[in-house]
Amino acid sequence: EFPFHKHVSGFASSLRTSSAEAFLPTSVDPANGSRRPARKPAILRKISAAQQLSASEVVTHLGQTVVLASGTLSVLLHCEAVGNPKPTISWAKNGEEVKYNDRLLLQPDDSLQILAPVEADVGFYACNASNALGSDSVSIAVTLAGKPLIKASRATVINTELPAVTVDIGSTVKTIKRANVTISCQVAGVPEAEVTWFKNKVKLFSARHSHDGSLLIANVSVSDQGLYSCKAANPRGEVTESTQLLVLEPPQAVPHLEDLTALLSASGTTESSVLTSPSGTKMTVSPGSSVFIGCAVDGQPTPNITWLFAGEPLNVQHHILAAGRVLQVLNVSDTLEGEFSCRAENEAGSLTQKTSLAIQEYRWSAEKLAACSASCGHRGVQLPQLRCLLDGTEVNASHCKEKPKPVLQPVPCNRRNCPSRWMVTSWSSCTRSCGGGIQTRRVTCQRLTAKGNSVPMSNDACVQGSKHPVDTQNCNRQPCVEWVASSWGQCNGPCIGPRLSVQHRQIFCQTKDGTLVSSDQCSALPRPLGTQNCWTEVCGVHWRVSLWTVCTATCGNYGFQSRRVECVHVHTNKPVLEHYCSWRPRPANWQRCNIAPCESST
Repeated sequence: EFPFHKHVSGFASSLRTSSAEAFLPTSVDPANGSRRPARKPAILRKISAAQQLSASEVVTHLGQTVVLASGTLSVLLHCEAVGNPKPTISWAKNGEEVKYNDRLLLQPDDSLQILAPVEADVGFYACNASNALGSDSVSIAVTLAGKPLIKASRATVINTELPAVTVDIGSTVKTIKRANVTISCQVAGVPEAEVTWFKNKVKLFSARHSHDGSLLIANVSVSDQGLYSCKAANPRGEVTESTQLLVLEPPQAVPHLEDLTALLSASGTTESSVLTSPSGTKMTVSPGSSVFIGCAVDGQPTPNITWLFAGEPLNVQHHILAAGRVLQVLNVSDTLEGEFSCRAENEAGSLTQKTSLAIQEYRWSAEKLAACSASCGHRGVQLPQLRCLLDGTEVNASHCKEKPKPVLQPVPCNRRNCPSRWMVTSWSSCTRSCGGGIQTRRVTCQRLTAKGNSVPMSNDACVQGSKHPVDTQNCNRQPCVEWVASSWGQCNGPCIGPRLSVQHRQIFCQTKDGTLVSSDQCSALPRPLGTQNCWTEVCGVHWRVSLWTVCTATCGNYGFQSRRVECVHVHTNKPVLEHYCSWRPRPANWQRCNIAPCESST
């Protein structure tokens, strides 16, 4: 970092001079000030140390830092300014006008005197000199020995045209891109403080610092947006002030509007849509229809959009959607024929885009005829070609869907005798389903007349026009095949339930003479099963139960009886492992009995 402190005296620990140093004229005629040339105000900067007139009084000029001691009873801040007309002097503390009272006094020479200074008087005091030609301002810091003091501002600075802007730390800065922004961090403190800069809490290196501790952000872009913090620290403590930098982009036209696309997709309608543009667009709509008009603009911050018709604000009959970016014009009529415009505005500027709506009737036309359906014979017709026209130009038929369609009358055409030609019947069924067969059809030479009659002709009349079509062809030449199955294999598998064991067999595709072929050749035939459920001896088991034993009690709540339950084979009646019967519910082997109150003896 760049420390900017310079010791002045025991009372002035550090000073900073204005970057806009004002030089006073060398020849001034105090006796005839009215004849001096007009000059804007200039405040005299003196860099000499503060004067200690006594143990309790400090006198100093602007551009210095005054450190209050425990015995300080008075601080006198001098402000000398020149200019023509004579400048008016005013004082401000930390950016707010000083309210004079019995301790804060404005002296006749425009000096500011602080009597019996206390900690609440600590801050940056600015002397402002102004006349009709301009103004000048210089600050002086009054602080206590201890934690540093930063001159901060709570102003909001908006720059829409200047190439460079300078602000005090604590301000909010909104500026156009490519401007140079200087953030001033004026610090006072004893011991002298060290300044560190951060962006979004990340420390910045000294490449951007100036010799006086200011931060320069050159050629500002959107990536420079963020919170810039100045931290002043000395052994007695630290203090931080921050400035928010926002980059302004004036409204500008963009080629697409996603909000409009989303609205059209969500509504599922076929309503017309158009985007405005700076030079203006045009759209023709039919009466009574609705149209979406999009205002495709972008900017930083997001522009506010106002819709106008013929230069006047819109009435409430229209819908403004998508945060003002889309206007839905309902029930278009002659009164809405004209120019719609959207005005986009933000702190960086404004942009107006427009579009014009024209109302045009769509109509059906049946004047154009389609091609004739036949080249000869008695059935040739031409159907009128139905078209949707707008001002004589064909448009999409959907525009005329609400219009009544004219009655279409077919027009006869090409009603004349046809040249002789071969006529064929359909092919007969194949003589065999596989292994090769024959199918036939009838071929004759005929001529169709203009009256629709078919007149037989000699084959010679047709041979001149085309070759005699074939009347016999081979069919179903694929070999005859069938599915063949082997014997069922052994029944096996765990007995989890009845008939859940399985057995398998092999399935083959073969020709009638026993030659094995690919299964694909039998794919048209139903394939026999290759797997089926079967019954095994292991599955022939069941649960066997004995009779219930005598109940252990004749009354009360504790009587129970039991019986024997075991899994036995159906045929041998011999016990087997219980899990062979697990696929059936196991009967209970005990139960409560004689649950009744016992009679008490008297």
